[in-house]
Amino acid sequence: MNFISRIFHSNFFIKVRSWEYWPFGILQAPLFPYWLWLSLKTRSLVYFSASNPGILMGGMFGESKFEVLELVPEPYKPKTILIKLPVTVDGVLHKLQESGLIFPLIFKPDLGERGWMVRKIKNPQEIENYLAEIKIDFLAQELVDLPLEFGVFYVRYPSESSGKVTSIVGKEMLSVTGDGTKTLRQLILEKERAKLQWETLKQVYHDQLSGVIPSGEKKELVSIGNHCLGTKFLNENHLISDKLSASFDNISKQIEGFYFGRFDLRVANVEDLENGRVKIVELNGCGAEPAHIYHPGFSFAKALGVLWRHWSDIYRISAENHKRGVAYISFQEAREIYQKFKALTARS
Repeated sequence: MNFISRIFHSNFFIKVRSWEYWPFGILQAPLFPYWLWLSLKTRSLVYFSASNPGILMGGMFGESKFEVLELVPEPYKPKTILIKLPVTVDGVLHKLQESGLIFPLIFKPDLGERGWMVRKIKNPQEIENYLAEIKIDFLAQELVDLPLEFGVFYVRYPSESSGKVTSIVGKEMLSVTGDGTKTLRQLILEKERAKLQWETLKQVYHDQLSGVIPSGEKKELVSIGNHCLGTKFLNENHLISDKLSASFDNISKQIEGFYFGRFDLRVANVEDLENGRVKIVELNGCGAEPAHIYHPGFSFAKALGVLWRHWSDIYRISAENHKRGVAYISFQEAREIYQKFKALTARS
């Protein structure tokens, strides 16, 4: 590979060429004037706090993942417990045994975003490693061993009897496929999406990098379905149907104070998705995005249009809830929640 090719295929230019890798603020910046206009209309900079009255700040920031998941009816979620710090490895193992949870498990911080500190834990040694890093309370969650993972975005206006699904994102885990001649290191560095994760992957697979992957063998590199960890997000909006919307409307109406947000879930097949036979691993409020916009090749202009509608829906739902007696959180209170959130997450 010559000098020009190396430059063009550097991590910097990979990110420049594909806006899906751009910093979060760049995508949101063009929408700032619209948010400010909506704030003036509602006379509240944090009007979105009324979008989901059952969730702190409507789910924009600072909410407990465990408390939000507790709102979801039991049949739709995996077994999950909250582990409070300080705690030892033996303490964690005792809590897991009490709850009937067995390895492998998913550990994730009770506060956090964009895949931060979400890990697959397979043994006590990995618990010890996790405790050495995490500085805030965290969730231990049953691993949902179902093949398909989706993010389903749901919207319901308080003035209307039924809601609808507006976005479905499919998740393709980061993987490489062997050709019988190249090492794992070569396969990772030749795949742009994997190359961006090299600093992490070279530590996780340090003892396997020189091994040759057999021809046709697919090796999953990351099992956590998060875009920041290399997962490819796919636009699956063609799966939206009246039946699917009705299924998620039924689920959502069982969640007190929820009108707007994204269900991150696993499911056996598309038919089960349409019929609402799902396992919800996380419920995100108004801070979530309709993540189908991160599909490779989805235009930046089109993504801005989707987010414009997204903020319009937040405004309408919040304003309607406010008219029904839901108070907007004061700016001072919101500031205190945000400062606490940033202080806690910055500790890890």
